[in-house]
Amino acid sequence: MLSHRGSMTSSSSGYRPLRALGELSETRYWMYLLLLPSLVMILLVIAYPTLYGMAISFREMRLTRPGLGGWVGFKHYAGMWSDPVFWIALKNTVVWVTAAVVLELALGLLAATALNRDLPGTKIFAVLILLPYFLPNVVAGHMWALLLDPRLGVINDLLVRMGVLQTYKAWFADPNTALAATILVEAWHGFPFFALLLLAGLKSIPEDLYKAAAVDGAGVSAQLRLITLPMLKTVIAAAVILRVIGLVNSPDLLLILTGGGPGDATQVLSLYAFQTAYKEFNFGYASALSVVMFVILMIFAAAYIRLSRISKGEGDD
Repeated sequence: MLSHRGSMTSSSSGYRPLRALGELSETRYWMYLLLLPSLVMILLVIAYPTLYGMAISFREMRLTRPGLGGWVGFKHYAGMWSDPVFWIALKNTVVWVTAAVVLELALGLLAATALNRDLPGTKIFAVLILLPYFLPNVVAGHMWALLLDPRLGVINDLLVRMGVLQTYKAWFADPNTALAATILVEAWHGFPFFALLLLAGLKSIPEDLYKAAAVDGAGVSAQLRLITLPMLKTVIAAAVILRVIGLVNSPDLLLILTGGGPGDATQVLSLYAFQTAYKEFNFGYASALSVVMFVILMIFAAAYIRLSRISKGEGDD
């Protein structure tokens, strides 16, 4: 009897945590408990590195001089005002990002419109359009470096044979053409991103709107201006913000093609921060550059979203 009663007591005590867990799942706190693992991962992977990087920007941290550590306040931020490379990199970043996003958006909209039509060979065309986006940046960079090589480049050879150029041209070594050449390479590599998102948005637009517009006499340009672009406004806003963030934070294509040169003709903020950290080992100044990039991106995202909402409200009225 005693052993049976003891086993009953231990069995009921074993079910007690399960019963408590079941009762907890019926409360509003259950969803917070389910979100806890994701929250911990976000804090470890995103929040902690971000805050630590901001803290480093106020310190003197050089791997070549480990005894030079210490709090320096806003010294790095004040030093940017007298740093000519910073201002060149800031100007190049604006040109690089703006030109690349405009080209990628235009090409992506053109490709998405073509893919949205059920024409023969659309699937093959879709594969050819999406192929650049599937290539890693390293592969794409080295491929275009070979295509535009001043001695062996196929594109140079074609342009010379067509009479466009007199001699082979070093596109990435000329300060007048280096930034433009890298922008074209980036546009080729990144426009499928817009094509995918815009194609998904086009699929959600009712075909009846275009039929009604055609009956009213609206041409292709009028349908694009009055139907397509307003209906894709949310998708375009999200795609532009994501692409701007990606371009500002990813200097790998420029690192492969030009390394920021010739001189500082293709130097951008992300590449400058990378080189400051891993070539000069000045992590304090590199962190300050990264913080400035972070603030610029936040201001841009907030302003762009606000302007999109205002224009949407005006369009609805």
